[in-house]
Amino acid sequence: MAGRARTPGTARQAKKSTSKFSVVKAGSANVATGNHTLRYRISRLLAALALGTLLSTPASGQTGARQIAVDTPLVTDLSTHLIAITSSFSGTELLVFGALDAEGDVIVAVRGPAGPVNIRKKEQVAGIWLNRRSLRFDNVPTFYAVAANRPLSQIASSSLLSRLQIGAGNLRLVAEAGATDQVVEFRDAIVRNKERDGLYLPGAGTVTMLGGKLFRTGIELPANVPVGTYRAEVYLIRDDRVIAAQATPLFVDKQGVEQEVYDFAHQQPLLYGLAAVAIALGTGWAAGLLFRRT
Repeated sequence: MAGRARTPGTARQAKKSTSKFSVVKAGSANVATGNHTLRYRISRLLAALALGTLLSTPASGQTGARQIAVDTPLVTDLSTHLIAITSSFSGTELLVFGALDAEGDVIVAVRGPAGPVNIRKKEQVAGIWLNRRSLRFDNVPTFYAVAANRPLSQIASSSLLSRLQIGAGNLRLVAEAGATDQVVEFRDAIVRNKERDGLYLPGAGTVTMLGGKLFRTGIELPANVPVGTYRAEVYLIRDDRVIAAQATPLFVDKQGVEQEVYDFAHQQPLLYGLAAVAIALGTGWAAGLLFRRT
């Protein structure tokens, strides 16, 4: 992915390092197959509640924060509300578009389902890489991307961006209780590894304004995008204030044979393991017969 920005702490990568970080999901976000219309309505309600909570949270160190007006008309939508993961899926572009009825700048943030993640630090001991320490973080989005019509620093203050969790550096990744040492290093490693896997898009994409009232932006979803319920948030900001905001849910689901295998592996793990062993043994036996005859 071109133009990848460095996250804090990556400058040391230019030198030979004796430590590595690996990310392990502590839990998976599984979206069961069902009635997508009902799920869409429920998810849209939950997204609206989550966005309202986010907007109502006062900035750190501030009391009596200014009231945020969120009743200005802002209409947004997505090019699709369901992305089907099949055997031929190689990534796709999600189009976020909308219309404004007020002046201001537009910020678009797309967040994947959040969950716990274990980050492990490997160090080289006697020429062998060993896991020396691990740290658990909660509420880590599986995917994150942001786009704006101008540089974020010119649209909003750092305190507002932090409150809205705009930008990978402003995500509230909560470390396990009692963890104080090297939390920043482990947090930076999570963001760096996510960017390497294409799940956190570095920097900010571009929101194109059309005629001053319409806008659009494309968010690239990679082939390894995790399944789950995503949330596309659109903010209209003027004079360092949120004038309007809207959140729209997006479903990423496995479909077809992939969905059946995925469900079987998670719902019947013992039978799935036995079936995998049986298939491996059968394949090996058949290959042995074939090569013996030739």
